[in-house]
This record gives sequence, C-alpha cells and structure tokens, in this order.
Amino acid sequence: MNGTSNFAAGAASQEKGLSAVALALAQHPFLQGLKPAHAQLLADNAMAVRYDTGESLFRQGELANRFYLIEQGNVTLEAPRKGQTPLRIQLLGPGDVLGWSWLFPPYLWEFDAVALEPIRAIFFYGTRLREQCEEDPEFGFEMMKRVTQVAIQRLQSARRKWVSLQRGPSR
Repeated sequence: MNGTSNFAAGAASQEKGLSAVALALAQHPFLQGLKPAHAQLLADNAMAVRYDTGESLFRQGELANRFYLIEQGNVTLEAPRKGQTPLRIQLLGPGDVLGWSWLFPPYLWEFDAVALEPIRAIFFYGTRLREQCEEDPEFGFEMMKRVTQVAIQRLQSARRKWVSLQRGPSR
C-alpha cells in the first residue's frame, strides 16, 4: 500500500460535518439502503487507501482480515498456477467489492488481487467488523446478505472461467 489519503470532498459536504470516507461510503453501490447506524459502524472501521500499478492487495493463502470498496482503478483476481501465468478469474473496478473471505472461516484469501492501474479504495478492518457482526445480529445479517452476493458472483465467475478452459481454445 503506497499510503492513505482522504477522498476529496466538496466544501458543502465538509460543512455538514461528514468525513470524506463517510461520503464515499454513502455513494458506494454495495452499501445502498444500509441503515445509518450500520453505515456508521462501517465508517468507524474504514480508511481511504491507494495502491500503485502492479501492487498486491493480497495473496492466496494469506490471512483474510480486510475488504475493500473500489473507488477508482482496476484490480485483477487471479488464481496462481505452478510454472504458469496466473489465471485471471475476474476484473474488478469502480463500484465493486474486493474480498469476502474475511467473513467466512478459515479466513484465508482464495485468490491473489493485483492492481492493474493505480487504485483508490476504501479499506475495512474485517476482523473488527466480524466481531461487530456477532455483537449486533441485525448488522451481521445485513453484512452476510451483502457479502454472500459478492461471494456468489465470484464463484460464478470462477465457474465460467473453468468451463471456458475445459472447452479449450476458440476455433
């Protein structure tokens, strides 16, 4: 991670006392319709981050203790292969969620995530959010519903990739 910085926010929004991260959260598709109290729990565990082109956000098998809402740039999710180039599973960009393994045991990343260009994202402390999900079942259920949708999309993408590999090269 190259460093952290807050998102640029309009003067009017700053006057209302909203942080730049809170503003970005309010606009992200993944969090649309979230109760204000739940949005605040997320904001309390979030920070703005940036990654440079080629930088790894996480690697398969590492401890999954975070997730990201991508604001700018593209990230590739890849499956490492011995002696071969990694297999691209999915390309993620602005509006996408990166990382769901923080919520499900054994809390290990299933893929590698690499920045294809400079990335601006909101980083969440998944370990703390998981604790808050257990403390507040309503919040936990809401996060589980949202993250499960992300997991389903990832698994469908991986299945499509696998099927295309089984078919072989296009003729």
